[in-house]
Amino acid sequence: MSEPLLPLPFGNIVMIIVGCLFVYLAIKKKYEPLLLIPIGFGAILVNIPVLMNTDSLGIMDPQGVFGYIYAKGVLTDIFPCLLFIGIGAMMDFGALIERPWFLIFAAAGQLGIFIALLSALAVGFNPYQAASIGIIGAMDGPTAIFITSKFAPDLLGPVAVCAYSYMALVPLLQIPISKALTTRKERLIKMEYKPQAYSKAIRIIFPIAVTIVTGLFAPMGIPLMGSLMLGNLLKESGVVRRLAKSAENEIANVTTLLLAVVIGGTMNAETFLVFDTLVVFGLGLVAFVSAIACGVLFAKLVCFVTKGKVNPLIGACGISAFPMAARTAHRVGREEDSSNWLLPHAMATNVGGQIGSVVAGGVVLTYATIVLEMLGLIPIP
Repeated sequence: MSEPLLPLPFGNIVMIIVGCLFVYLAIKKKYEPLLLIPIGFGAILVNIPVLMNTDSLGIMDPQGVFGYIYAKGVLTDIFPCLLFIGIGAMMDFGALIERPWFLIFAAAGQLGIFIALLSALAVGFNPYQAASIGIIGAMDGPTAIFITSKFAPDLLGPVAVCAYSYMALVPLLQIPISKALTTRKERLIKMEYKPQAYSKAIRIIFPIAVTIVTGLFAPMGIPLMGSLMLGNLLKESGVVRRLAKSAENEIANVTTLLLAVVIGGTMNAETFLVFDTLVVFGLGLVAFVSAIACGVLFAKLVCFVTKGKVNPLIGACGISAFPMAARTAHRVGREEDSSNWLLPHAMATNVGGQIGSVVAGGVVLTYATIVLEMLGLIPIP
């Protein structure tokens, strides 16, 4: 562990200010308040004991309640899986079922993972750390936590805070990137939407089939994909409304609260204000920007091939920031033409991005070690 960039307790004051900034952005600007308020408050809490010349671990002391929650909920993957059950219960895959070919945009949106991974290797991180940093490009907090806890636990705090912080700022990143990479003519493209009739059975079969197929392809990702699809199956089955509502509300809300507070609690100045953490945040920004840019550029290509039938703005939704990315793309389109209704197409792409991010995480977990051994980057056991 490198030395803190700022002397204590001045560094703790800086981190308390950062925590207050998160709370301000959540309340005043309404940037993901469900995440930023508890993360910001956790950052404030963990830095107060140091100012009082007590244990520098503060609320994250292993013997304390928050340290226990972190060890049993985050490091054991319980929280990411519980959160995905709740997310699955909230999601409607109907738009994607109607237009399954939109998954190609989700695949393009995951390219940011590999750009950030290669960038992390280039600046000196080891392969497992680089993989953990790269997964920030999936724009999926639970997936980032799940993978980093296995590959690089020492980076879990910075990676998790980075992933959730940038997720909250998706509109600030997505809007300028989308506008910079598209022309006004492209942003004005209207996409036809003709709802297709399909049976309830297809909605029930979909989460089961996705779990089986992706599980066979990337078995290490089954805990995440299985949790996501279990939540969706609870919703679509129509026979366990109490469980579906509990997953969507109580389970998701409590898990989000506890997870965000303890993630904020990792923002101790002594361990957070170090050079490696700043580099992680820089690479995280590279991951987010490249993921959005790759999605938009690929959608531009599809627009060209289809002779103007696809609005490139939806390409920015091939990420896991659901439903922020879809709403932002729709908003950008309506700024150009208030009658342009991109939301159904953006939502289809965005839910595909959610699936794509989990698949990408499963691929990294399943095949990273094998590939690294083949390349000679890690010794073969």
